[in-house]
Amino acid sequence: MRLIKQIPHERFLIQLHSYNGKFILSISLDQYEQSFKVSETDFPQIDQIESLIQDSFLTKCIHRFVEMRSDWMEIIQQKP
Repeated sequence: MRLIKQIPHERFLIQLHSYNGKFILSISLDQYEQSFKVSETDFPQIDQIESLIQDSFLTKCIHRFVEMRSDWMEIIQQKP
């Protein structure tokens, strides 16, 4: 997997990778990560992907991160 670009953001670590004919957009916050895979042929220009990363999309990402953290806290509290 090859790092293509790191997209600056004040809250998230946003990286775009290339692997096996796909772009992998990864968005990380603390120990959690969300990944989105798209075909390189669907986005011939990298900036097309970057233009999709709008506030509404990132707001949904933060909600998923909260859910991920909540799920993780719930499961580790159940450990014997």
